[in-house]
Amino acid sequence: MSAHSTAARPGRRPRRLGNPVAGAGALVWLVVVLLPLYTLLSSSLTRQDQALSGNPLAPPADPTLDNYGFVLDSGFLTLMGNTAVVAVATVALVLVFSVPVAYVAVRTRSGASMAVFRTFLLGVAIPAQAVVVPLYMLIAEMGMYDTLLAIILPTAAFAMPVAVLVLTSTMRDISEELYEAMALDGARPLRMLWTLTVPMSRAGISTVVIFSALQAWNGFLFPLILTQSEEQRVLTLGLFDFMGQFGLNVPALLAAVVLSVIPIFTVYLFARRALINGLMGVGGK
Repeated sequence: MSAHSTAARPGRRPRRLGNPVAGAGALVWLVVVLLPLYTLLSSSLTRQDQALSGNPLAPPADPTLDNYGFVLDSGFLTLMGNTAVVAVATVALVLVFSVPVAYVAVRTRSGASMAVFRTFLLGVAIPAQAVVVPLYMLIAEMGMYDTLLAIILPTAAFAMPVAVLVLTSTMRDISEELYEAMALDGARPLRMLWTLTVPMSRAGISTVVIFSALQAWNGFLFPLILTQSEEQRVLTLGLFDFMGQFGLNVPALLAAVVLSVIPIFTVYLFARRALINGLMGVGGK
């Protein structure tokens, strides 16, 4: 056989062999992830008298949306609205403070800026449970107990260390030549921040937005300790109460869980690529 016959044809890509082990592992992982979601959705469509009988993996014989209507009539929209306010306000506070802090930490090398940066990093190692008592006393002394602001402020504070860490990693990927070119044009630091750093850090900012929103949406400790009235309850605390209220109505409880997951899951679907890029340190590239 000639060398010409064995040589690869020009312009033809080599054939890539598949990895059956990786494919099988991915399939198993997909089943592990999707099976609980299927069970959750299927059970939420089941009638109460059929919830604890039969095969839990079988689709409901007589699906119904009455469980969702029952949950919505039980004050669920108020819980959803309070949680949305907490999540949006938390994200806004985290961005307003963490973006300038990360910018200063990256662009200046002074001892003061590095001390502030290290202080924020120290917050990563402090669990919320360790400061809940002094935090409760501080919130009560400031007259903010049993308000949504009592949830928003500590949630934003505990989300900021990770936000600053992610943003500094992202902003360090921006080329120094771009800053020098803007400086030659007479741009001030504030203009560099808004016209160069923020657009080039969109992946890191998206990561911070999703992370902060998840922290606020899924938070349980602060709402439990810092609020008590029905008007200030959020989803996590409402679902905890539903466990007692709907203790014998499993489909209604699962319907409440499905409704609570939909908004934050929708946000994740639209921003998952930016989230992955930001966590991998891709930054604005």
